[in-house]
Amino acid sequence: MRQRAVRDQQRLDSGAVTSPKDLENLQREIVSLAKRQGDLEDVVLEVMERRESAQERVAELTERVSAVQAKTDDAAARRDAAVGEFDREAATVTKEREVVAASVPADLLKLYEKLRGQQGGVGAARLFRRRCEGCQLELNITEVNEVKAAPADAVLRCENCRRILVRTADSGL
Repeated sequence: MRQRAVRDQQRLDSGAVTSPKDLENLQREIVSLAKRQGDLEDVVLEVMERRESAQERVAELTERVSAVQAKTDDAAARRDAAVGEFDREAATVTKEREVVAASVPADLLKLYEKLRGQQGGVGAARLFRRRCEGCQLELNITEVNEVKAAPADAVLRCENCRRILVRTADSGL
């Protein structure tokens, strides 16, 4: 468009066009090209401003993505460390359980494992202040008297949840 405007201006200035009508048309075309060029330059400026704004937004979003990725990486590292700690603790507890299980009579261990499978992983519960901590229900007076009368090595079970009751020194009975 600029080349065309320059070419038309050169034709006008050279005097090669002698017809008044052609001169008038040429001048109108030069004015029209100048106006069109101005309009296009405005559009280009607007596009450049929008591009700059978009680039700023991209930079901002890229920075936010980087921050979120850093937080995600940090959380994943902490999670992995916690999982490792849980695994180590589980291994330790498993070893301790094996040692304790070896000292428990086989028939009692079998009963415990059966109850554990039926009761969501908890086969025995502490008896504390007349309450079974497995089902959280309080034993009636008859059951309490039976517990008191039972020998220390007797296997007692809760009448409500059927778990093995574990008596401790602080049971309150």
